[in-house]
Amino acid sequence: MQFIKDIEALEALYGTPGAPSLRKVAQHLTPLYRKWIMASRLCILSTVGPEGVDGSPRGDDGPVVLELDPHRLAMPDWRGNNRLDSLRNIVRDPRVSLMFIVPGSNTVVRLNGKAHVTDDQGLRERFEKHGKTPATVIVVEIAEIYTQCARALMRARTWTAGDEGKDLPTAGEILAEMSNGEEGGALYDAEWGARAAKTMW
Repeated sequence: MQFIKDIEALEALYGTPGAPSLRKVAQHLTPLYRKWIMASRLCILSTVGPEGVDGSPRGDDGPVVLELDPHRLAMPDWRGNNRLDSLRNIVRDPRVSLMFIVPGSNTVVRLNGKAHVTDDQGLRERFEKHGKTPATVIVVEIAEIYTQCARALMRARTWTAGDEGKDLPTAGEILAEMSNGEEGGALYDAEWGARAAKTMW
């Protein structure tokens, strides 16, 4: 198998990007990009660090980020599994990418920039829910925002396929496989919903 080793060879296979794909790029929140991002309750946070890359879903019951100003967004780091993969990467390499998703829309808005992790109490308190605040907040400095081509979600029939989750292994089954049956299984799956509900925030 032969691999492409230089940019010229790669570009020769595809040609030049269309003018709209370049014109749609903004360096800060515009009114319409702001409206779209604030409608998103789910995004994928991508980071890079010495050990490699990481992609992490981030979700909330309202906007997944808070606008600090047209050039900066804040994202709470709500309770998860405490692996801290994304946060470790950001502390060592601030480059990040966010992909904002809205159910029912094939449009994805991508944001690239630099991020920092803070435990600033005042900022954490702005995200208070049910008497709890996130341990830290990720502050993202915007470098560019643009809409992603909708073809990927259209090809995948993301919102219309109707076969979501059928015959997929559960988290408990995967954990049992990886621990040689010492953890996970049906009991793990049965208890997960109640356990997650108690530790959502």
